[in-house]
Amino acid sequence: MRLRACDTVIWLDLPRRVCMYRILKRTIVYRRQSRPDMAEGCNERFDWNFIKWVWNYPHRAKSRIMVEIEGLREKRVIVLKSKREVTEFLTNHPSARIM
Repeated sequence: MRLRACDTVIWLDLPRRVCMYRILKRTIVYRRQSRPDMAEGCNERFDWNFIKWVWNYPHRAKSRIMVEIEGLREKRVIVLKSKREVTEFLTNHPSARIM
């Protein structure tokens, strides 16, 4: 539904090790408190199901998403694969920043 409604797709296709590191870092830094980007009362906690979901994502869902994105002929598709690419994109497209 979201893919049909959008005009641009930005896919953060970051390496699994980066995603795992960031999950663990957030869990430690915001342990038992709400992160600034979360609603009040949604406290950060270690969640094995989420860890497993992220770990298995490349095998379970990545190829399906790639097929869906390749079929979006009339959409602008941007794939960012590293922190450097994300930083460059946000630097060159300041209106893309979510505040």
